Amino acid sequence: MAALKHRRTALERVEKFLSDTYFTDCNLRGRLFGDRCPLASLSCFQTPRRIPYDEAVRQEFRPAQVGDSFGPTWQTCWFKVELSIPPEWAGREVHFVWESDGEGMVWRDAQPIQGLTKEGEKNSYILTRTLKKSEPHSLTLYVELACNGLFGAGKGSMIAPPDPDRRFTLSKAELVVFNRDVYELLVDLEVLLDMARLLGEESQRSFQALYTANQMVNVCDVADPSTFPAARGLAAAVFGQRNGESQHTVHALGHCHIDSAWLWPYEETIRKCARSWATVLGLMECNPELIFACSQAQQLEWVRSWYPGLYARIQDFVAKGQFVPVGGTWVEMDGNLPSGESMVRQFLQGQRFFQQQFGHTCSEFWLPDTFGYSAQLPQLMRGCGIRRFLTQKLSWNLVNSFPHHTFFWEGIDGSRVLTHFPPGDSYGMQGRVEEVLKTVKNNKDKGRVNHSAFLFGFGDGGGGPTQKMLDRMKRMNDTDGLPRVQISTPDQLFSVLEQESSQLCTWVGELFLELHNGTYTTQAQIKKGNRECERILHDVEVLSSLAVAQASAFQYPASQLQHLWRLLLLNQFHDVLPGSCIQLVVEDALQYYTEIRRAGARLQEEAVQALCRELLQPQAGSAQSSLVLNTLPWERTEVICRTGPDGRDTLALVTVPSMGYALVREPLLPPQPVTVRKQEDGSITMENGVISVCLDMMGHLTSLQLVGSQRESVPAGCYANQFALFDDVPLYWDAWDVMDYHLETRKPVRRLLKPLEVSLAGGLRGSASFSLQVGEGSSLTQEVILDASCPYLRFLTQVEWKEAHKFLKVEFPVRVRSTNATYEIQFGHLQRPTHWNTSWDWARFELSLLQVWAHKWVDLSEHGFGVALLNDCKYGASAHGNVLSLSLLRAPKSPDATADIGHHQFTYAVMPHLGCWCDPACLRLEFPSPCGASKLCPVPGLECLFCQLPCRRAGGCQAAVTSWSSQLQRATCRWSSRV
Repeated sequence: MAALKHRRTALERVEKFLSDTYFTDCNLRGRLFGDRCPLASLSCFQTPRRIPYDEAVRQEFRPAQVGDSFGPTWQTCWFKVELSIPPEWAGREVHFVWESDGEGMVWRDAQPIQGLTKEGEKNSYILTRTLKKSEPHSLTLYVELACNGLFGAGKGSMIAPPDPDRRFTLSKAELVVFNRDVYELLVDLEVLLDMARLLGEESQRSFQALYTANQMVNVCDVADPSTFPAARGLAAAVFGQRNGESQHTVHALGHCHIDSAWLWPYEETIRKCARSWATVLGLMECNPELIFACSQAQQLEWVRSWYPGLYARIQDFVAKGQFVPVGGTWVEMDGNLPSGESMVRQFLQGQRFFQQQFGHTCSEFWLPDTFGYSAQLPQLMRGCGIRRFLTQKLSWNLVNSFPHHTFFWEGIDGSRVLTHFPPGDSYGMQGRVEEVLKTVKNNKDKGRVNHSAFLFGFGDGGGGPTQKMLDRMKRMNDTDGLPRVQISTPDQLFSVLEQESSQLCTWVGELFLELHNGTYTTQAQIKKGNRECERILHDVEVLSSLAVAQASAFQYPASQLQHLWRLLLLNQFHDVLPGSCIQLVVEDALQYYTEIRRAGARLQEEAVQALCRELLQPQAGSAQSSLVLNTLPWERTEVICRTGPDGRDTLALVTVPSMGYALVREPLLPPQPVTVRKQEDGSITMENGVISVCLDMMGHLTSLQLVGSQRESVPAGCYANQFALFDDVPLYWDAWDVMDYHLETRKPVRRLLKPLEVSLAGGLRGSASFSLQVGEGSSLTQEVILDASCPYLRFLTQVEWKEAHKFLKVEFPVRVRSTNATYEIQFGHLQRPTHWNTSWDWARFELSLLQVWAHKWVDLSEHGFGVALLNDCKYGASAHGNVLSLSLLRAPKSPDATADIGHHQFTYAVMPHLGCWCDPACLRLEFPSPCGASKLCPVPGLECLFCQLPCRRAGGCQAAVTSWSSQLQRATCRWSSRV
């Protein structure tokens, strides 16, 4: 009999029928599992190490039982599980159920088979889908249990430092009969219920779904499985009603974002990869339509080394087209901080690995979770054979909602790549109705494209897709009222987007994330290690190339360099280089930097010794000479430190040609020596014929002039080199974020420990030193250095940092007025506003006050004059009005409670100059590339020194005189590339 239905009660009736909390004694959910059986035997042993299977199974196992706890954090427990399936379960589907708050992996026949992670909805392993009498009813499995969760072991919250004493409990371990028909009915009802709730009361389709679900409850007798087919038939009728041709298509790709390190160390990531990918392969065997996109060559290399059997299965599924390598990079690196050369090496090492292991390179760059994207990336992608890009992180923007989901992204040289942001704003979808509806509703390019990506699978800590995700989407494959959902490859997705691309918009310049800008400063030692090791590997390659050219017996260290580059590239992962990781990861990263420094120094020494043997042939009666090497692509004249015959270090002024060497017997005499004078008021002046400076007793820079023009850089009444301390308490993401309100807490550093005193009296080098107290327990000592003929003033800084939730910056007010500041990026530069008019300006301006990212310099110029601020290992800078600031140190407490505490040494410099960076008077410059080929630059000023593009002008560019911009480029590298 037809009855009037109240929408709310009908919805709640279906909800309770599916509930795992209410009425489980009589609802459908309570019938998912049938008979249960305890394990025949359970035993374990525990180890602090992550050991291979062959070693584990030889250990002595002791009895264990459900309810036991294991630990502490980062320990590993191996369980020997002996099973005996009751004969009366013949014909039934049998699961091994395992529930623990640690991450587990099932081993069977000495191979990893499946992950078991409660947070990833993987609590059971299918022993058999239909138990046959001929099958063995007794078998032995091993479960490797990591004493950490999917997201590490944070104490109190996910991003809190790990709890070192946490225990992990085994809450369930048993055999069960799994009722597949109940499961399928549950999925039918879940999808219908979501359609009823989410399509809304104004939708006819919503009521059809609700009334069908209600009728299914009427038809279904949970105690009589023979009623289930009729109920499922009702659902099939709804799912069988097809869409029209104009319906949006959602391209579903299996995905499992695995952070190479974050809230867990590198070594645990290796096991996360194995757990996740073994599970994925098992799903592929049962679901041949499943496509899984997998990025990060480093992770595949780990599995190849540690799990060769699993890797062989991966190669088989790659050949079948189901397991699809994507991304083209060694890791999913940070998109801002690595140098241009490092980014090239990310693609080089990644594409080389994919070509060697799978027979092809990647055509799409895959970087869904990094904290912004450099404007240089499109050019680098196109140069590495990649024309497509996928990410989604800009959906986290704090102020502005990014205006597109599918568009062309244009880099600083005009290179364009087709870019897609999945409109669901996630790379960890679970195949729910709500998510596919959001994908369509949220799409900002409706009318331009009718296709979008849908990345499904648990991520960040691994996990990947589940069978239920696939089963939900099968019901939504082509169902009226919902977008069309199809499993696709990345190539299929981008191919249809390319076909629809004629109306797409173009975004020019950086993809700036309006959040997480604290990562430009957090974990300063990691930043310093990255910059130093980038320089070391560059120098090793240049010197080794020179040695090969000069000494025929010298062997270029290709394999050693590849190993060192891969270590450096690994540390550029987007939670390591930014510093948003736990202490264990920091320790690993610093250890890798130490290895690169040590091995790099050895390789440098071998190359230099080979050069010395060829170039420093002893000649009778000749004066002793020194071999001075220049690894940069222009001639350099500067002060160096060299060891004399008596073993003492002395200063010398030398000139060395571009990318070459000079035999120095007699050092040059400076055009004008450095003079250092202490004034009656305690201030100190220094001059070298290029610039003159004045410092007060606190180390403030009160005057900075170009000697030839007498142009003053410091405004009257202002102090440059002013340190300022800020409170630094974000809303949640401690290591990640710096909030705008921290600017309201500025406190100038004014507590003097040691007044300014002369350290070096002049000649080739003059310097003065002072010390300050910073905050309650920190101190800063600085030596201000001026070298002969040098166009900049250096600040060698040492800090004993003991603060908590504080932010240290140094400020340089300058006599320059400009609406934009210029920042160095990879192989180029870009401009950001020092003011705001639009919300986009406001976001970039407001964040510029906090800090934005830059590499070795930031410059503020007006017509005819400017000032640049340079550094050797910092990445956070800002330009507010006429004040240039450099971010020095932070002190977050999550996820590493010890972040940045300790000793720091770094150098920055200030350089005034005539002309601005875009002044037509700055003529074009021809300069060689590191490989020795001449590269001609087509644009004036800094671009001609940083873009490194082939000349587009007919007839090429002319060699030119040195402009201030070339001085700036030299200055940024002067202290970082000495041999």
